[in-house]
Amino acid sequence: MVVLEIYRNTSIGRALTDTLGEMVSSGKLDPARPPGPPASMCAALENKVTSRFLFKGNLRTYRYCDSVWTFNLRDVTFRNGDISEDIGKVKIVACDSNLLKPKVPLQQ
Repeated sequence: MVVLEIYRNTSIGRALTDTLGEMVSSGKLDPARPPGPPASMCAALENKVTSRFLFKGNLRTYRYCDSVWTFNLRDVTFRNGDISEDIGKVKIVACDSNLLKPKVPLQQ
């Protein structure tokens, strides 16, 4: 799961790791539970979220390495219906979702 290391080394990834550690220490989370979002949350995101965000900006750089795309944009505008938000800099990191699925060994 090398791909996941990209996210763990970001500020939000470190904050999530710290928060989960505190929740385990305080007894709010079971340490035996596997990491990752609950299956019900994944199913809800996949089946019930229907809104779309559109964004437009200036592409400064892009890179593809080890099945991971990285896009750096400037002067980006995000739109969702009537709501619009201007952001100075945005970095988008996208990976092949097949890399996140557990590999099932072939049975002989």
